[in-house]
This record gives sequence, C-alpha cells and structure tokens, in this order.
Amino acid sequence: MDDYDPQELEERWRERWAESGRYEADPGDADEDATFVTVPYPYPSGGMHIGHARTYTVPDVYARYRRQQGDNVLFPIGWHVTGTPIIGAVERLKKGEEKQLSVLKDTYNVPEDTLADLETPMGFARYFIEEHYKRGMNSLGLSVDWRREFTTNDERYSKFITWQYETLKERGRLEKGLHPVKYCTDEEQPVTTHDLLEGEDAEFQEYTLVRFGWESEGEAVTVPMATLRPETVYGVTNAYIDPEADYVVADVDGERWFVSAQAAEKLRLQAHDVEVLSEHEGTDLVGQRVENPVTGDDVLVLPAGFVDADNATGVVMSVPAHSPDDYVALREAKADTERLEEYGIDPAEVAEIEPIPILSIEDDDENWGEVPARHAVESRGIESSSDPALAEATKDLYNKEFHAGHLADVYGEFAGELVKDARDEFKAANMDTGAFDAMQEFSEEVVCRCGGDVVVAEQDTWFLDYKADDWKAATHELVDGLDAIPESTRDEYHHTVDWLNEWPCIRNYGLGTRLPWDRDFVIEPLSDSTIYMAYYTVAHRLQEIPVEDLDREFFDALFYGADAVSDPDERALDLRAEWDHWYPVDYRFSANDLITNHLTFYQFHHAELFDEAQWPQGIVIMGMGLLEGEKMSSSKGHVVLPGEAIDRYGADTARFFLLNSAEPWQDFDWRADQVGSVRDQLDRFWNRASEVVDAADEQESVLDGDGDSDAGDPPEKLQQVDRWLLSKLQGTVREATDALDRAETRTASQAAFYGFEEELRWYRRRADLDRPAAQWTLRYVLETRLRLLAPFVPFMTNELHETLTGTPAEDAPWPEPDESYESVAVEVAERGVERLTEDVRDIVDVTDTDPETLRVYVAADWKREVFDTVADAGPGANVGQVMGEVMQNPDLRERGNDVNDLVGELVEDLRGLDEETVEAMREADEAAIYEDAAPFLGREFDAEVEVYVEGEDAHDPADRAKQAVPFRPAVHLE
Repeated sequence: MDDYDPQELEERWRERWAESGRYEADPGDADEDATFVTVPYPYPSGGMHIGHARTYTVPDVYARYRRQQGDNVLFPIGWHVTGTPIIGAVERLKKGEEKQLSVLKDTYNVPEDTLADLETPMGFARYFIEEHYKRGMNSLGLSVDWRREFTTNDERYSKFITWQYETLKERGRLEKGLHPVKYCTDEEQPVTTHDLLEGEDAEFQEYTLVRFGWESEGEAVTVPMATLRPETVYGVTNAYIDPEADYVVADVDGERWFVSAQAAEKLRLQAHDVEVLSEHEGTDLVGQRVENPVTGDDVLVLPAGFVDADNATGVVMSVPAHSPDDYVALREAKADTERLEEYGIDPAEVAEIEPIPILSIEDDDENWGEVPARHAVESRGIESSSDPALAEATKDLYNKEFHAGHLADVYGEFAGELVKDARDEFKAANMDTGAFDAMQEFSEEVVCRCGGDVVVAEQDTWFLDYKADDWKAATHELVDGLDAIPESTRDEYHHTVDWLNEWPCIRNYGLGTRLPWDRDFVIEPLSDSTIYMAYYTVAHRLQEIPVEDLDREFFDALFYGADAVSDPDERALDLRAEWDHWYPVDYRFSANDLITNHLTFYQFHHAELFDEAQWPQGIVIMGMGLLEGEKMSSSKGHVVLPGEAIDRYGADTARFFLLNSAEPWQDFDWRADQVGSVRDQLDRFWNRASEVVDAADEQESVLDGDGDSDAGDPPEKLQQVDRWLLSKLQGTVREATDALDRAETRTASQAAFYGFEEELRWYRRRADLDRPAAQWTLRYVLETRLRLLAPFVPFMTNELHETLTGTPAEDAPWPEPDESYESVAVEVAERGVERLTEDVRDIVDVTDTDPETLRVYVAADWKREVFDTVADAGPGANVGQVMGEVMQNPDLRERGNDVNDLVGELVEDLRGLDEETVEAMREADEAAIYEDAAPFLGREFDAEVEVYVEGEDAHDPADRAKQAVPFRPAVHLE
C-alpha cells in the first residue's frame, strides 16, 4: 500500500460520505434499535476552535459505535442564535472596535473583503456556521444528519417554541411578577449567562444595608452601608468613603439617602422609587459623624481609596476587631496623619479609635484572643493592605467566626448563639425595626458581551416557576432514572433542582421567538433551548408544511397523539411516528458548566411536557480544554482552529488525541508535541497494517457478519503464541465495548490501540511470522482492531478495512468476543514465557554475558504441593493460616524454614489474582511450557536451551535449581 497521506485519504472519504448521504437517518423496521445522540447546538458568535472539536467528536464516537452495534442512529446539529451576543458582536464590528477586528481577522482569519458581509446578525451567524462550524465538523468526519439543521430564529422553529410556551402557560408553569435579573445597562434589558463576557459564574448576593443616620443642613439623611455580616453592627468603630467618587442625595421611597451615583441607579432598577435631589463628592461626608442605628453611637467617616463606589452603596462600615481588612485599614489611617489633616480630621481623634470585640471564637487548635482580626494579621506577618495574604486572612477569619463565633452579651436575646444560627434572625429583627434594609449585588464584576456593565435589577417579568413542588418532584424522579456519566453528577442535578426557584425567561429585544401573548418580548436563550431535541426528529419534514399550519393543535397532535385534539392533522400524526421512533434522547453530551442551568432546565421541561417514556435516558458531562497548559481564549488569540490542526496533522490524528488524552468529563490539554507524537503513532500503525494487507491472499473477510471467525478458519493448526494473541484480543474487545457503553473514550481507545500494541510487539518478537497461521492471526487481529478503532479514526480504518476485506470498517459489525479463542490457561502459559524472557534479559544485561547455554529449572514437585495449598487457602489467607495447613504434611514439615520462606513468597505472588487465573496456574505443566518455548528462547539469546525439573537428575553445575519457585523458574547462563 501507499504511504500514509491523511489529507488525500480523508478528503476522498468526506466526498464519498457527502455524495452517499451516509449518515442520513430515517426510521426503518419497527423492531430495529434506534439511538438518538445530541450535543448542545453551537452559538455562532465566533469561530470554532479545538475545544469545540472535542465537544462534538466525543458524541460522534458514541454514534459510530452504536451504528456498528446495529442501531439506527440519529446524530443531528442545529444553530443557536437566540439573544443578543451576535447582535453585540455585529455592533462592535460596525463601530470598528479594535479588539473585535483583531479576533475576527487574526484569530478566525476572516478576510478583509468579507467583513462587510458580517454586518447583519444573520450574516454574521451564517459566516461562522458555514465557514467555521460546518466546515470544521465535516473536516473532522462527524457523522451528522445535515438535513435536520436549523437556526433558532427560523419561522418553523419559532412556531415550535410558541407551542411550548403556550402549553407551559396553560399548565401554570409561567408566572409574572417582580424578580431579580441580570440587567445590561447599555442594552437596557435583562441578560443571562450566555450573554456575558465576564462574570458568568457571578451569583446574586443580598447585602444588608445598615441605615446610619446623618444630619445635613438640618435635614435627616440616611447613609446606608452595605455588609454581608449584619451581626457585626455592634463592633462598628468608623466608616469609610471614597473622597473622589461621585455621590448623590436622593429621595428613595420618600426618604433622603446619601449613596454613590451608581448606587442610586441600582436602587432604581431594584424597584425603588428614586429621585436624585443633589450631587456631591465623597469629601462632603468625610470627617462627618453618622449614627449607628442599633447602638446609637456616632462614628467618624474617614477617607479611603480602597472603597469601590460602584459596589453596593459606596459607603462601608468598619469593624476592625473582626475584619483583618478593617484592622489594617485603621492602622494605616492612624499612621497617615498628613492625609487626615488634609481632610480636616484631627489625627488625635482617629488615634483614639480602638477595635470593639463583639464575639468570641471556640477553637481548640488556635487562640484568637480578644481581637481576632489582630491575631489573624499579626500571626501572618501582614504589614500593609497591599499584602496578598490579607485576603486569605479575611476569608479564614470570616469562616471561623461564622461557624465557631459566639455573640457577646450585648446581643441580648441572641447572646451566646453561634453566628451561623443567629445571623438571619438578627437581620430579620432589625429589618422589622427599620434599622436595616437590603439591596442586591453580584459576587463579582459582570460584563455583557456588548461591553455594557451588568447590574442586579428587579423587573416585572415572566418567569418559569421552577420552585413548584410538583414540578421539582417530577424532575427529581427523572434525575433518579438518568444514566448520569460520571455518576457524581447525579447529586449535582438534584442539588440544582432543589435550589432553582424562578427563572426570568424573556428579553426586551434580540434574536429569537417572540413571547406569544406579549410580542414586545423575546424568549431568552436558555429558555428556548430546553426541548429542541424533539424538534430535530421532524425538522427536515416540517419544511414541507406551510408555516401558518403549524399552530397549537398541530404540535399537540404531533407530540400527544390524535386524542389530544378534536380534529387532528394527518400530517402531524405522520410526523408523530418519526418522533416516536427516535425519542427519547439516549445520550446528551454537554458541558459541566451547564449542569446548573441548561441541563437541569432540559430535565424540568421534559418532565413537564412529555410522558416518562420520552424522558432523557442519559447525560454525559464534558470537561474543559486547555492549550499548552493555559485556558483557551479567543479574545487573546490563544486557540487552535480545527482546520489548522487538520491541515498539519490530519483529522484522524486530531480526533485520536482529543479522544484518548482524557475521559470526556475530564479536562484535556492540547499540546503540539503530544499531538505530533500521535501522528507518528498512526503512521506506524498504517505501515504495520499495510504489511498485513499486502500479505493477504484474498480480499475477503476472515470474520463473518457476526464478527466471529466462521468465515475464514486458520489454514493450519495455531501455535500457543497465536492462541495467546487471539485470547488477549478477546479481552481487548470486552474492555473496549464495556468502556464505550459507559462513554469512556479514553479507556476504549487506549485498550484498542496502545494496550494491544504492547501485545503485538511481543507477538512479533515471539512468533515465526512467515507461518501461514501467523499471517492468518495477524489478519484476524488487524480486521478486529480496525473495527474497534473505526469510531475513533474513521478515515484510516475505513480505508484499511475496505482494502483488506472490500467493506469499510464502519459498515462492518462491532466485534463480539469469540469465547472459542479465550483461554486463561494459554495466557498464563505465555505470561510465564514472557516473564522468563525478561528475567534472562535482565541477567544478561547486568552481567554483560553472552551465554552459549541457557538452563531453566522448574520448581520441584514439593514446591507445587505448597503452591496448591496456598491456592486452596484463597486470596485472603495469611502466611500463618497457610503454614497451619502445610505443616499437616509430614514430608513438608521436615523441610522447615524452606517451606516457611516459600509460603511467604507464594502468598505474595497470588495476592490479587482471580480464581480462574490461579486455577490455570495450578493446572499448568511448567516444564512443557518452557520446552515448547525453547526454540524461541534459543533465537532470542543465541544459545542452546535446556529445561530441567528441580531434583529430577537436573544438570545443575552452579547449584541454581533450588532457587526455583512455581512460575518463577531458576536460570543458569553458561
């Protein structure tokens, strides 16, 4: 055969698949097994990189595997364009934003003269769909049924989403009311995780606002200060404000509040009635005293550059006894007398401020003292607020006080309680008195893809009522029956189902489906992507039906049957048969970070809209991708495009690296040197396979349609080494099959490729390959391995298998283990020969010997008796137990310490071996095994080989025979 040229070979197969419609799946016989595999449809707001390639290749392997198992397999792909990210990308392009232009031209290689075509949302989407995703997927050889593709703003898909939301509303799963949402201040509308550039993992946090009082120009003004630790209000010694930031006095629900300008807008968005009365600088509050609403104490407001006016209200209270941050800040404020005087503050007044302890910590391991913050700072040697250790000290102390901090007597009814038990009740009590208020913030900065800041807003919105007990119960039931891979994710689904409450499901604008009963709104991306898998089953056939006919009754008839409507549309009932053939989804392959949203929504909506028989069967979680040890980043150009990888290495190499470098749920790391090594390994595989192909006398399979050898028996009697390789092969088939049943692509590919290469190396070294039986064995092995590897490297395996047999590997059945070739006894015997060879080689290398004679001494019969006793005792036996049995034999008892030493060795040798292997060792004729291998050993070491049994007139000039142990013969080189 020709040398391996992946580019030429792969292009031929791509054309062939496209021309034949090889992966177009249609329902067949009613009794055929159908497998439906899905993966999240891509969002084409940018190009496809190698991380995406792995996401889509893993399910492709499973789809190909199931086809070889005889299933009718559906593997579709669509395109998610709902929402605003594509619109934001277009706007940044039209503005000529330098960063966006760099990503498009430098990272994704968009030609300059093509940029104008991307200046509409669908023009942008279509470019990346066709030029990146589809091209990349086809180049990788994904076995997709392209007839079923759609975008989420297609008219017919929108009709499907309209049906879904009308049904959910009718069933009471949608409600309207005020709800906290992520709100883009530039777009002036709610956004969700998929719309974010930064802060995807940010969580809503409810801050307690401690309502400090201030009298300004005869007017009472509230200065709310935000905290996540309201119980520390008794320990407040002072407050801080950014003197250079912008603040306002605003009428907030009829009261005057002094807050940052940003906070006033946030409060307005959080359903407060806000009117700005006057504008101020932070300096207007510096040096003023404000009254603690709980203690009645006046505290001084100090200037501080570390205060973030864009976080909460922009004014913060200081609790230096229990906050390492505050402790260090107060220490630095006292030391900076010049700055204090600059703001008209008497340094002596600040010098008098001392920490106020308000709780004690129970800790047997560490003495935190009266002022825990001081201990946290001094024990770590923290000298300044810029010390990175300060953040960790603060986190550790907060955690310790929450779990082990007991409130002081000043807390009255809460005195002595742990913080974790008292915090919520203490907060509620002070809410009731009016001392506290609340506002929402994020746990980290959040930025929209359009570049706008994202804040927490409360809006009158439609939301999915995931808090409903009956809905949660049904979804928990679905999760219980799910094949969750890995199993640890099942608890994560249950946890998400428990904490999900209400999910805002609409936007003010963007691509997607309009809310049917209020067309001013668009259904948001995560909410329109919950049951689209059902749409795949009929997407291509819906094109034949006029859009206006796709009403509520049409989809009711399609998904619920003729009895669901008074006058069912026959076309809908016809489509129902196809939907019913494919559903439910057998496996959905998806990302780990979607467990807390999309994947749980997917289960909620299936539990509500479909019967249990149509509920999802399994979900396989996918890990993240690294590039040379670092997170991939399109904006930084730190990505590898699939096209570039395929041009350099070939699609099979790219696939194989992605599939066997880690299991799907584990993170993988694309490293060029390792990918190049995989290419070299495939080259070697091709060359070895070509030798077998070229040596074949006829182009007919040695395996029949069931994957066994009935179609071509060996031309002569097989030798032990042939039977050994065939036996190891059956084990490999079992291991690869079991692994793919669990979607373990790494385990399966490692077994079929790397693991078995080790066996082949030994076989080529051990066997006379010119024998017809050896050639038959190599062909049988190659044919089987090509079928095992077909899901992973389809181009190469199809080419080799078709050349060898006339049939592509993907059209041949998945191998089944042939029990007639499985033999533990043969494997035990050959392992003995291999181990003996290794031992002799070690002796030769260490002694630098070139022996003329190699003498092998098999253990004496009495040692075999001891072996039998150890075997009878079983794997859990210890030396004492076995010796008790051995000493019953008077002949063995006479051998004393020799027996004791041997028992110790054999107990260790047999530990961990299964019963079948031990029995095979018991039955083995060691001398016959080594005598049969003598010609090989003679060739291996260019020496005459003599095999003896210890004590049976063995020629033993070096007195070595006594060292023999069952299955560890003694050796003498002369």
